[in-house]
Amino acid sequence: MITEDEEGFRQFVAAQIGPLRKLAYLTCGNWHTAEDAVSTALAKLYPRWRKLDRPDLYAKTMVYRAAVDETRRPWRRERSAGDEMPDVPLRDHSAVSDERLRVQAALREVPRRQRAALILRFYLGLTLEETAGVLGTSVGTAKSQSSRGLNRLREVLAADHIDLEVGNEAGASAGGTGEWTRAAA
Repeated sequence: MITEDEEGFRQFVAAQIGPLRKLAYLTCGNWHTAEDAVSTALAKLYPRWRKLDRPDLYAKTMVYRAAVDETRRPWRRERSAGDEMPDVPLRDHSAVSDERLRVQAALREVPRRQRAALILRFYLGLTLEETAGVLGTSVGTAKSQSSRGLNRLREVLAADHIDLEVGNEAGASAGGTGEWTRAAA
């Protein structure tokens, strides 16, 4: 193959490898088999590269067929004992999900009326007047429930080293939310 053709093939593979892998995976349902199918298809595409007008369509067709062929191979029909083992659910270790779970657990530790005031005020972004209307209390009671709820939530979260950065009162009243509300969502 000519050097220009080789460079063109390399650029094609670099640009198309992701979509080709996805196509193969969606066809066969297994990442390892998909990788084999893409490798097989690209190996067959390489000698034909110079003759093709639309190598992208040709590659997709070849990847699809290779993925189907890979699932038909006799050794693919054999199942290991590990395939029948149930998946063990694992906790999500990403920081955002972890923090969200801790905030939700901490909210359950806050008394019910205070929790309702916190959710109405900071998660849903209601004003003090709207919160008082929903709770069926005076504005002063809604304000004190919110304040006490935040204090209790801070106490519970102190052990987990989560800092509640609640927006200023004006921002919260205007529908703004604090950092903790995004984690609780």
